[in-house]
Parts: sequence; C-alpha cells; structure tokens
Amino acid sequence: MPSPSVPLAKLGFLTIGSFDGHDPRAGHESTLEVIELGERLGFDSAWLRHRHLQYGISSPVAVLAAASQRTRRIEFGTAVTPLGWENPLRLAEDLATLDILSGGRLNPGVSVGPPMHFADVRESLYPDTADVEDFSYERVQRLVRLVAGDPASTFSGVEGIEEFSDHVQPHAPGLADRIWYGAASLNSARWAGEQGLNLLTSSVVKAPAPDGPNTDGPNTDTTDFAAIQHGQIRAFRDSHPAGDDARVSQGLVVIPTDSATRGQREKYTAYVDARTPRTTSPQGPARLLFAPDLVGTSDEIAGRLYAHAAFRDVTEVVFALPFSFAPADYEQILTDIATKLGPALGWSPR
Repeated sequence: MPSPSVPLAKLGFLTIGSFDGHDPRAGHESTLEVIELGERLGFDSAWLRHRHLQYGISSPVAVLAAASQRTRRIEFGTAVTPLGWENPLRLAEDLATLDILSGGRLNPGVSVGPPMHFADVRESLYPDTADVEDFSYERVQRLVRLVAGDPASTFSGVEGIEEFSDHVQPHAPGLADRIWYGAASLNSARWAGEQGLNLLTSSVVKAPAPDGPNTDGPNTDTTDFAAIQHGQIRAFRDSHPAGDDARVSQGLVVIPTDSATRGQREKYTAYVDARTPRTTSPQGPARLLFAPDLVGTSDEIAGRLYAHAAFRDVTEVVFALPFSFAPADYEQILTDIATKLGPALGWSPR
C-alpha cells in the first residue's frame, strides 16, 4: 500500500442519476438513496451531473433540494451546470434557495459555451434571441455577481402590499465563494484562476495540438493526460489570488473491486475495456482526451493515483460513478471507496 505524504482532505462522488424514461421516479429515488448512503458512509460531498434531453438528471437543483431534506451533513455539488441553458438571474435564485434549504452545503459547478446540439434546440430554448445570446465567460461572471449580492434590479421598495428587493432573494452568504468552474483547457483553467473561482477537473481534458504550446513544460507529451491536467492545475493556481491554496478537485472514474462479486468484477472489467480505446488518443475536432478508468483493488487504484501527476497536486477528489450500473453495484463501489480506497489515500470519513 502506498504511504500518502499529504492525506486526502475531501472525498466526494459524482453520479449522472440515470433513469428509465418509462419509469423516471424509480431512477430519481435511487439517486436520492445513493446520496443518503454517501452520507452514512462519511463522504464529504455528493455531486450530480447535469443532463438535458437525456435520461439523466436534468434538474440537479430540484433533486438536491429533496436530498437536503433527507440528509444533514453531506455537501452537494453540480458538475457541471452548462450555463448556455440557463438564465443567470433565475439560476442564482434557485442556487441560493437550495443553499439556504441545505444549511450552506451547496457547491455549484458551472461551465460555458453554446448548448449541446444547439441547432436542434435553439427554437425551443431561445426562439427570439438565439442569434444574440452571449455564451461566453460573461455568463459566469454575471452569475457570480448576482449570487454575491450585486444589484439585479433598479427598483426596490414597497408597491402596494408587496416589498421588492433590488438583489437576489434569498441571499445565501458565502455561496459565491463556493462556485466552481469546470475547465477542460489550459486557457479556461487560467481564466478560472484569474476570477478567483474554484477549479473542477474531470476525466476529460482538451489536448493541445501537436505543434501548439504545451501545458507542462517544453517536453510535455500532448497525449499524456496526467501531464496535461497537471499543467492546467498549475496554470490555475499561478493565476489565482490564493496561489497554491486555491481549491482544486479532481474527478476520475474509479471502480474498486475489494468486496465485488465475481459477476461484478467481470462486468466492471468489460465496462472499462469498452471505454479504453477512447483514452489512447485525442478524439474529434476538439481533441478531447479521456483518462483511463481505474478498476482493481483499492491498493492497486491508490498506487495508480499516486503515480498520477495531477492527483499528487490535489487534496480533494470527486470520484465519478460509472454510467448505467445497478444500485447494488453503486452500493458496493461507494462502500469500498469509503472503507478501503479513501483510507489508503489518507482520508478519514466524517
């Protein structure tokens, strides 16, 4: 077993919250049960992916609001909410409401860019303004300002029997400091640092072009996921007012098998084998590079993590659960992460 030089401080997990379109309630209830299990196991946080027009959680705020009433300690996160689908003012109200309901446990993760398949949804999403919508970083800045309490209106006061505020209500103190940016490129990581945000890194990065600038020194391999991600973390902290104290959370897919049945181990291995080809080279015009999924005993996974340059530079992780597994599989994986892998990384359950 590797000996951690710096103990892992925070351990979270991420789920997509899959469901059957013919019986969506069962899948949503299963997601809530997974979050409750995470709290019992001592995880620091539970995060939901944001999926629009798919069979995954489309409204993390609503699901986490329900989870906030079934838990007392575990923190919540979104990883990530694509702001191209959102009105920052309305989202600020929803996030503040959830943070108040949960007792200050929310960590909103966001990203920018046009909505996925924008040409197919623009008439439903922005029928009158699609051509002038701003999907740039400004959308994040506006959200942060509104959450922090900057004016949202030029009017405040009493009108008849109603009282109006000129800023978002409810106001959630401290929430603006808990906003995370999901960065996949060097430039976006650097920008997040300049804004004083927190950084979410995941199992996907954008690989630089072979003849373009490298991220971690002149000899960086542009297909070395760990080196690229580590370069992004360094660029973020170098640009952040807090420097090396700036918060970074890494998210990789890990599947410990310590207590898995033979059938589960076979299923997990087949799942990883099917996804491995995409990790060998950048994919598509955006040159997306995927990290290999880590499957094996907790000691084996811990050894691979300590060999990972980016992991060695973080003290917080949000391990991603695989898609489309059964509830029993998630229970086994989360239990092994909390009782085997986490302690092997120096973490202690809360």
